[in-house]
Amino acid sequence: MAETKRVERPLSPFMIGPYYRPQMTSISSILTRITGNALIIGTILAVWWLLAAATSPAYFNVANAVATSWFGDLVFTGSLWAIWYHYLAGLRHLLWDTGRGMEIETAEKLGWAIIIGSVVLTAITLILV
Repeated sequence: MAETKRVERPLSPFMIGPYYRPQMTSISSILTRITGNALIIGTILAVWWLLAAATSPAYFNVANAVATSWFGDLVFTGSLWAIWYHYLAGLRHLLWDTGRGMEIETAEKLGWAIIIGSVVLTAITLILV
């Protein structure tokens, strides 16, 4: 039987840890995907609350108790941050679509700006609402 030679392949950036140094561009890409999927949880809770309001007062009381509990506050606050993060990441992609901001140093600064900006905008929204 012929002997096979093992091919050395590059490591995936999703093997963050001892094999791959985390970079702001890969972290912000992963966060964009996570926040996009996490928004589903807040949407489901809001839709459940609205459907319960349309169903009966007793069922609404149950849904309202969950939505206004610490868990509901956590989900809605996380969803608010995820919306701001997703919005700012979308603006960054619009900038990239024009061919600007693609340098590594600029891309890393934009990644930090998105994280810091989303936290600040979430805090401002919570204060105003």
